[in-house]
Amino acid sequence: MSSEKAKQRTSNKVMKKMKEQKMEFNTENKVVKLCAEGMEFEGKGENEKASEIFERAWNLSQNDFEKFTSAHYVARHQKSIAEKLKWDEKALNFALKINDKTIKGTLPSLYLNIGKCYEDMNDFDNARLNYITGETYFEFLPSDGYGNMIKKGIESGIERINQQN
Repeated sequence: MSSEKAKQRTSNKVMKKMKEQKMEFNTENKVVKLCAEGMEFEGKGENEKASEIFERAWNLSQNDFEKFTSAHYVARHQKSIAEKLKWDEKALNFALKINDKTIKGTLPSLYLNIGKCYEDMNDFDNARLNYITGETYFEFLPSDGYGNMIKKGIESGIERINQQN
């Protein structure tokens, strides 16, 4: 499967999970609508258009949930690892401000993304820290393909980091 298709499937699963958990997912929310539209363009391989839409969603975001959601999607379209890391960390920081325990199911994925950025930048201490922190939220992941994919990603990251030492 191509990385673009994998991104799209992961995004769809995250949005579905958010809806199931009755997080602030509201299909009438302008930011959520824009992110869904951006995902459609990702699915068609129109990444520049998707990126523009996610940026628009970020600019319209007014609360922590909207900022977390849009920052997550903006991160995926950055040209450098450093910029991706910046946006992934923004998404995490806004997610951590949301006073809703259902958000904890999204945290392992955010820590995985951040850990991978640090790993790609050869900052293995920060990569390890983020992977291990992501592990502490495994209990909040669904026991399905999405949850298993995130767990495996974090476990594989820890294995790679351990081989660096």
